[in-house]
Amino acid sequence: MTKVVIVDNQDNHVGLKSYSDLRYEDIYQVSVLWLSDKNTGDCLMTQRKWTKHNDPGKWMAAASGNIEEGETYDDNIVHEIEEEIGLTGLDLTKGPKEFIDDGKHKFFAQWYFAEVDKNKVSIKIQEDEVEAYEWVPKERLVKEVLNNPDKFVPSLRNSLKLLGIK
Repeated sequence: MTKVVIVDNQDNHVGLKSYSDLRYEDIYQVSVLWLSDKNTGDCLMTQRKWTKHNDPGKWMAAASGNIEEGETYDDNIVHEIEEEIGLTGLDLTKGPKEFIDDGKHKFFAQWYFAEVDKNKVSIKIQEDEVEAYEWVPKERLVKEVLNNPDKFVPSLRNSLKLLGIK
């Protein structure tokens, strides 16, 4: 069984747990990709599979994943991008890291940025993880997050501020 890295409030590794054994007080690590179109600025948003335990059917950034035993943030994001949306070889820029406590989970989210020409890439979603995807203009995304926050993972509104999107 895969083990998730558990960290302290300074993001130092303190142990491992199976995902099913995580409790609210456990702090874990997540890598997240913000993917945008270099021509229009549109953002790739993905919808979590309806069968997911956490936040089923909610929309989120392009790809993300929990850091597992033996992985770093950098290793994980490359793996998750290929697995969830089928892209390889992206020129990734490491962005900010934020601590998120959404009332159900506590985790550090390490953001990564990349740009592509959306007309020249082929998104291939991992069907057991991702329900759907959509390229969304930034202005529309900000309005949607403000007007319909329940459609999105709980942390997205604050993350958009951190990322300079709104």
